[in-house]
Amino acid sequence: MQIPLPTPIRKYSFLLIVLLTAGLYVYWCGAAWFADHAATQTTVQGLTTAVHLEPGNADYYYLLGRYYLLAEQSPQQALPLFLKAASLNPHRAEYWFSLANTYQLWGDLASQKSALEHAVQVDPTTPNVAWEAANFYLAQGDVEQALREFRVVFKSGSYRITDSIRLCWQMHPNVDDLLKNVIPPNPGIYFTLLDYLISIHENGAAAQVWSHLILLNQPLEQRHVFEYVRYLLTTQDITQASLVWQQAANLADLSAYQPSPDNLIINGDFSLDILNAGFGWHYEEVPGVELAFDPTQSHTGHRSLSIAYDSSGLEDSGISQQIPVQPNMTYEFSLHFKAPDMQGAGGPQFLIEDALTGAQYLASDDLKDADFWKQAGGTFTTGPSARLITLRIRRVPAGSPIRGKLWIDGLRLKPKPEANSEKESAKKLVQSPEKHE
Repeated sequence: MQIPLPTPIRKYSFLLIVLLTAGLYVYWCGAAWFADHAATQTTVQGLTTAVHLEPGNADYYYLLGRYYLLAEQSPQQALPLFLKAASLNPHRAEYWFSLANTYQLWGDLASQKSALEHAVQVDPTTPNVAWEAANFYLAQGDVEQALREFRVVFKSGSYRITDSIRLCWQMHPNVDDLLKNVIPPNPGIYFTLLDYLISIHENGAAAQVWSHLILLNQPLEQRHVFEYVRYLLTTQDITQASLVWQQAANLADLSAYQPSPDNLIINGDFSLDILNAGFGWHYEEVPGVELAFDPTQSHTGHRSLSIAYDSSGLEDSGISQQIPVQPNMTYEFSLHFKAPDMQGAGGPQFLIEDALTGAQYLASDDLKDADFWKQAGGTFTTGPSARLITLRIRRVPAGSPIRGKLWIDGLRLKPKPEANSEKESAKKLVQSPEKHE
């Protein structure tokens, strides 16, 4: 398209307009470049220059306000700059957030609340905005609004979860309500809450969290289960520990590590890996003792546990398992072993003792002098307060030199029906004696 310019005046006028437009464009570009360059210096002179060069850019007011607030610690100079930034661009949550912090330093709670509400309205899903808002409402005693903002923090899945749980529990210690209205159904966050409750010894509340975890019916990390069971055993809550182990069977891939009515010992044939946790086998390294699975030697399965001794003195072999039991109950224990070349006085023997009181229930014969698979074991009755026993291999006499290799397999522990039936019958006779005329 051609623009007709028939006279010299029109030509010069058009040229002048073009030059002015180009000049303005160059000026605006130059001003923007110089403003950006000045702002990158992060000095009061540079940021002030940027504000003068581009008075319509909210970022430069915001950056200059942050400089006064943080570097100069001058909220009175920062406040009008944050106000200007928020008025130029009210859709940036960080502007309102900084404005709220400045009002807090001034002690203007009403203006702080208004600025925080603007920040939440602009960006209702950002966890750091919700965190600040929640803490403000918490300080003001507005628990309901604080919990609403903490829910946004929890939904982020990672931002200050532990601190949020601590604050939520301190202001509203109600597990059911927190899990229903504040904390989303996330196993990781549930376990964080569980860990916090354990740390402050709120065992009843921790058990409630565990019940909610099971209701989620989602996969659980074994390490979390192991940590909870270890805590429960430490606090001697055997009933809850047994329940947790049972309920975690399918969700934490522990179904193969469950006891059965016919055998309370878990992994008694050593066909599974040693968990070193929970109610499975535990192993501690002992100098002069080496444990290994041996697929070339077995009695009941496809491998056995070999224990090689070469020690000048020890008391324990480092392998053990804790087993829940009933009080006043008679149990049968058995195992198979091979030990063709054990050297030293006495030998290893299985020991069953009360895990809580240390009372000894059973000590097997010495596991030695057997170049073929030989059975050992015995029968024992638990005490009136028994709830948990420890099964381990000790050295008798303790501290004596020992050398050789022991293989064990097919460990079994189960109630002895005949003895327990007789005791139950006798108990009923005592409780309900026959009346004679």
